Amino acid sequence: MRLLVTGANGLLGSTLVRQATTAGHSTIAAYHSTVPGIGTEQVQLDITNEKAVERIVGQSDVDAVVNCAAMTDVDGCETAPDEAEAVNAVAPERLAEHASEQNAQFVHVSTDYVFDGEADTPYTTDAEPAPVQVYGRTKLAGERAVLNTHPGAFVPRLSFVYGCHGTTDELTGFPAWVRDRLQAGESVPLFIDQWVTPTRAGEAATTILDALGAKLSGRAHVAARSCVTPFEFGERLARELGADASLLKQGSAEDIDRTAERPSYTCLDVSKIETALGRPQPTFREDLKKLF
Repeated sequence: MRLLVTGANGLLGSTLVRQATTAGHSTIAAYHSTVPGIGTEQVQLDITNEKAVERIVGQSDVDAVVNCAAMTDVDGCETAPDEAEAVNAVAPERLAEHASEQNAQFVHVSTDYVFDGEADTPYTTDAEPAPVQVYGRTKLAGERAVLNTHPGAFVPRLSFVYGCHGTTDELTGFPAWVRDRLQAGESVPLFIDQWVTPTRAGEAATTILDALGAKLSGRAHVAARSCVTPFEFGERLARELGADASLLKQGSAEDIDRTAERPSYTCLDVSKIETALGRPQPTFREDLKKLF
């Protein structure tokens, strides 16, 4: 299979390119500004530049396009809504359109933040979205535009993504912050009033490649089967690291003053992707063991 992966220098994009290349697929790593140094080929691409998108997708002769590029700074989206709309909604639609013209499969990575957090059981893919901030609203608009433009597209929603970067192998994001503070002997304030189903980037990349192989379409939730708080995440992380768990301190999301509202509960029901691929999604504990 020949793949074009946008956002190839990000956590998920780099992991996907690395896995696909290792599996023998021809990969084009499309990056915005920093060359990722992985993949069969690399190409610079601003996904908001429609002419560049048309040229690169049209000339690449790919079997599939996977859009991992996004504006993911939740507070930044709130203060720059037009930019968020351009990156998270308009650009994916154009990518999907040109992929469809090339008869290529299309994957658009979305988020649990399309939900409002008012549920108390994991959201199914059929649950009604109700985003509470610009980031979620633009990602939802992107989902809808993609599926309208390319009905055969696959739209995985991820949650609280973490893992090791595909280029550097460095631990990235929340667990890296927790690890660094633990190793420095500093206290680690963690929420006990937020619930998520964390997505390990390596597992998400595997699932996306499997979904392409199975030619899946529509929305699916791709995450661990475990619904946990950041504090519980930190406890398990401390255990895996052999660190002092007494440094973990319980905190509340309500104590943090942030520009954009965050949903308090975005656990995802992963039964649809499990049925489609004929295998269970890992538990959070299994994912962390694989990470280390």
